[in-house]
This record gives sequence, structure tokens and C-alpha cells, in this order.
Amino acid sequence: MFGLGYQELLIILVIVLILFGANRLPELARSLGSSVKEFKKGVNEAKVEEPPAKKEEEKKA
Repeated sequence: MFGLGYQELLIILVIVLILFGANRLPELARSLGSSVKEFKKGVNEAKVEEPPAKKEEEKKA
């Protein structure tokens, strides 16, 4: 996972806890999760739209 081990992930988690506090951590996790979900949805939609464009290019050639 990006070349990060357990020690590095633990250090990052501690830094996030110090910066944002334990009270805001669930809110940050929710917003991060929804952002990742929207990103994946956009990528999947782009993949679905891509094949028809390739077919049109092949017809022109």
C-alpha cells in the first residue's frame, strides 16, 4: 500500500489525531469515504462512456 508499513500508518494516524482531535475524526472519515465513493462513481461513468467514442473514431478511419 504505497510502500507504507504499519509503523508509518500508525504515525500518520497519531498526527491526524493530534491535528484534528478525536471528536472530529469520525466526521473526517465520513467525508473521506463519501469523496472516495464519488470519485469511483465518476471513474466508472467515464469507463462506460469511453467505448462508444472509440467506435466512432474507428468508423471515421
